[in-house]
Amino acid sequence: MGKIMLEVNGLTTKYITRYNEDVYAVNNVSFKVEEGRSVGIAGESGCGKSTLALSLMGYYFAPLHYMKGDIIIDGRNISGMKPDDVRKNILGSEIAYIPQAALNALNPTRKVIKFIEDVVRVHNPKMHKKEIYDLARERFETLNLPAETLNKYPVELSGGMKQRTVIAISTILSPKVLIADEPSSALDVTSQKMVIKMIHDLMELGYIKSMIFITHELPLLYNVTDDIMVMYAGQVVEYGSAEQMVFDPLNPYSKGLMGSILVPEDGTRDEKIVAIPGTPPNLKNPPDGCRFAERCKYAKPHCRVYHVELTELSNGRASRCITSEQELREAYKNE
Repeated sequence: MGKIMLEVNGLTTKYITRYNEDVYAVNNVSFKVEEGRSVGIAGESGCGKSTLALSLMGYYFAPLHYMKGDIIIDGRNISGMKPDDVRKNILGSEIAYIPQAALNALNPTRKVIKFIEDVVRVHNPKMHKKEIYDLARERFETLNLPAETLNKYPVELSGGMKQRTVIAISTILSPKVLIADEPSSALDVTSQKMVIKMIHDLMELGYIKSMIFITHELPLLYNVTDDIMVMYAGQVVEYGSAEQMVFDPLNPYSKGLMGSILVPEDGTRDEKIVAIPGTPPNLKNPPDGCRFAERCKYAKPHCRVYHVELTELSNGRASRCITSEQELREAYKNE
């Protein structure tokens, strides 16, 4: 096992509604990310992916509240740190975030270089303009972004250029952990490929030490990440290598998620797409047993009663299901 860049233990965060109701969007989540590796997080909209990302960054602003758990970055526990300390000492340099709406992340009234100066000076207030410009120019050129981009306003950039510029700015301080929240969404196929290649280059060049890549497209993660974690209703339901999760999903929810989309690598052009029936549970009042039971065609009566924890299985994977691995494989085989 390599050096652990990010370790998350029992992280639980919640939203408090205007009616003072608790919504546990991230419930007892634990995982690790090693140096040089990337972990993908997949699941339906509302499963807790983006809330987990904000929680890892320490963005606890109402209505989101930290409840318990540890977030350890390169051996340093940032849980419970004051927001100002997180902003000055952690964000950007230890952990960085590419937001879901990255195309709107840049200030339209400021040139790109001015935006970069603001980011860098939070951590290095005495750094001169020329030093910042030289750092930014070198980084942009290394990532095949023209140096003249630095002196442009966001309105002068195409959607793909904006996205790549935001990625370059987010990683300008060489963070140990990069969280990319659907960075290729809202882009055409060509721009998506450029963005994914750029992120790969950042890893290979050592500008980032590890990465979390969030998307609802499981097959995309096969080409981007080493491991995949599937979330449902605020919980982790399965974890394994990208190969395992895409071509041999075990948990019924992961299986359903893969069955509802086409995987080009399979070559199954004529395979029927089967949608997962129903909708996720209301997290203001989640069910007592398995949260996926009402939508699961393999569910038994006891699935709706007994809670089950994420359980370590063979080959380094884990799953949250009360039905044994052998029973599930037999059920899948007989379909």
